[in-house]
Amino acid sequence: MSPTGPDSLPARVRIGYGLGSLATGTFGTVPGLLLLYYLTDVLGVGAGLAGLLVFLPKAWDVLFNPWVGGRSDRSTRSRLGPRRSWMLLGALTLPVCFAGMFAAPAGLEGGPAAAYVAVLFLLSASAYACFQVPYVALPAELTGDPDERARVMAWRVAFLAVAILLSGSVAPILAGATGDDRGSPGGYRLMGVVIGGLLAVGMLAAVLATAGARSVIRTTQDVIRTTRDDTSAPMDVIRTTGGTSLRAQLRAARGNAPFGWLFGAYVVQAAASGLMLAGTQYFATYILDRPGATTVLFACLIVPSLLAMPLWLAVGRRTGKRNAALGASVCFLLGALGAAAGRELPTTAVYVAVAVAGIGYAGVQMLPLAMLGDAIAADAYTSGRRRAGVLTGLWTAGETLGLALGPGLFGLVLAVGGFVSSDATDRVAQPGSALTAIVVGFGALPALLLALSLPLLARYRLTESELMRLRADFDESFAPGEHREPTQRDEESA
Repeated sequence: MSPTGPDSLPARVRIGYGLGSLATGTFGTVPGLLLLYYLTDVLGVGAGLAGLLVFLPKAWDVLFNPWVGGRSDRSTRSRLGPRRSWMLLGALTLPVCFAGMFAAPAGLEGGPAAAYVAVLFLLSASAYACFQVPYVALPAELTGDPDERARVMAWRVAFLAVAILLSGSVAPILAGATGDDRGSPGGYRLMGVVIGGLLAVGMLAAVLATAGARSVIRTTQDVIRTTRDDTSAPMDVIRTTGGTSLRAQLRAARGNAPFGWLFGAYVVQAAASGLMLAGTQYFATYILDRPGATTVLFACLIVPSLLAMPLWLAVGRRTGKRNAALGASVCFLLGALGAAAGRELPTTAVYVAVAVAGIGYAGVQMLPLAMLGDAIAADAYTSGRRRAGVLTGLWTAGETLGLALGPGLFGLVLAVGGFVSSDATDRVAQPGSALTAIVVGFGALPALLLALSLPLLARYRLTESELMRLRADFDESFAPGEHREPTQRDEESA
């Protein structure tokens, strides 16, 4: 039965919001999976330089994402609804930039090819930020019920898993469709166009499905307009924050301890995920000696993830989201350790280890996002400010940085191991040290990062009951008949 009540959402909004993860999951998967390999094994770019070029455009988002977040906090007058104009901007620009990124002109190799890809990746990352930052901020404003936010997150993570499975399975097949199964320039061009279309579908669906949905958090402009109309003020009254600089946004997050600890853990875990993602094609090609096994590895990761999502949601309700997230992190860690022994284990055992990692991956993706919504709501109730865009701008910047660190670190590990780059027409054998570097980057290093994230995650102590208490206190302070008169500062900001 669908939940009912003042904070429940229509199925159209829950499912439509989740569809946006077709885009976020795809963009989070395909560049991390194939871009480093595209540079080293198709365009002939050295592993160290390729890792740097994959990292730097994403590092730009550390500055750009918070700026988008602050701007989206102010975008309250769009006919589509708050933040939707920014989401629409990303939906219209990312697919084009993404397709161009994998369409390097014929004959372009080495340094010039690296520069071309770096510029297109920078444009793609910026376009993606315009969609992702306001998209992640929406759940805290769509409903005030933590359980309803968890249901929204369940839809989001379900589509996220589908997107990762679909894009991660199909993209390598398309990349090898016009040449050998290791990929060809023509295949990568085809893949860029098809995946770009999938990005457009997911982003536009999220914009249209959530257009016009009411926001449970009101700004001071709402208070001023309500007071002028001589009607009772809304109960949830939040003042929009004004700072959009990175320094101002770090100040905004400094006083939110739950957000800070969760943010640190998530960035470290994102780096672990980015490492495994970047290493998948290399692991399939050089360790399993089956380039087409990339699709099988993804199935082993994502199918158990889909099945495990309801389990982690139930565990989170029973034991608390934090405890469930700790359990999921340990599960992911154990799977990564199994993958680290990939050179000694039979192929079937490797697939089982990846499946264990997939079970943990479901919780690592879903639960922190639900906890983020709780931390944002707690910030609004305690600070009296509408800073969802600011906090999610920092969050997505950190996530992007972590996911970018993964391929960057993997490229560095390959370079240290003596990996030999080549173009699509001149394949070379790799030395034993390079093969060792691949399993270290794919399994051992992610396991170490996941272990480092556990004490950070354990410091997150915002419980569901504490959040409801904060909301009750806030609602009481703005009970009907007791709202304050707008100040001159509120008039000026309106």
